[in-house]
Amino acid sequence: MTDIIFHHYATSPFSEKVRIAFGIKQLAWKSVEIPNIMPKPDLMPLTGGYRKTPVMQVGADIYCDTQLIMMELERIAPAPTLLPKGREGEARALATWIDRNIFWAAVGVVMGAIGDRLPEAFQKDRSEFSGRSFDPAKLRAAMPAARDQTYAQLSLAEEMLADGRAYLMGDTPTLADCALYNPVWFIKERVGQGKAVGPLDRLPRVMAWSERMKAFGGGKRSNIGSTDALDAARAATPARASVDPHDPSGLKAGQTVSVTPDDTGRVPVSGELVGLSADRISIARNDPRVGDVVVHFPRAGFIVQPL
Repeated sequence: MTDIIFHHYATSPFSEKVRIAFGIKQLAWKSVEIPNIMPKPDLMPLTGGYRKTPVMQVGADIYCDTQLIMMELERIAPAPTLLPKGREGEARALATWIDRNIFWAAVGVVMGAIGDRLPEAFQKDRSEFSGRSFDPAKLRAAMPAARDQTYAQLSLAEEMLADGRAYLMGDTPTLADCALYNPVWFIKERVGQGKAVGPLDRLPRVMAWSERMKAFGGGKRSNIGSTDALDAARAATPARASVDPHDPSGLKAGQTVSVTPDDTGRVPVSGELVGLSADRISIARNDPRVGDVVVHFPRAGFIVQPL
């Protein structure tokens, strides 16, 4: 199997969502530490401009967004599964709800607590990333509302765990658990230094669950340099992809398209459409530093347009 190369940084919460999946599956992976703000000169040749963290690389195939990264990990290492048989849609739907709702409430808690201690360069970068001014005073003022929303939504997980189950959907962890671990870990580590703080201090089952998740670790990590990752892409050939000829978009293989996140980090990536399904969009690109690569995005949450 071609090496899994993971481009991330230590404090990235969405990276932790994937790192815990590495732990559950006990996967070997190669770590490339990237900057937490732009510029990211050794990542852009791979992604074509996509700037969010994390990114997963397998040879010359580049996977953006944790929605798709997690599905690709399931394909690479199907056991133990994160998608229980017969309940795959339920696990994915829960994960999407968590990513789009609980995560952003948790960000409000964290940024309200530490925003005024973050470097000016980080504040400027996140203003550009989100399209909104990063104002520490406003974030601190909004923190009580963010805390209350986080508490209200995490209370649903507390209720799910009330019957004694170990994980959200039963006796084994699923994609939903990995998604929920992301915002819980973010609050614990950045605000509580690993301990329960509001609103987590009112959620004992969620806290106990988070410790069970933490025990999985982060898989079998080895570190490499960013130039090694670029060399790996140049030496590889992208896997074959296909475009559904009956896709409701009407897009056809070979068209030049752009793909853009619909929420934050709205930097379009353009290339030749080589893969399209209900789950993913795949575009072929060429860069002098890596040669031919295919960049893959999830379909949900991304806008694909012909150019």
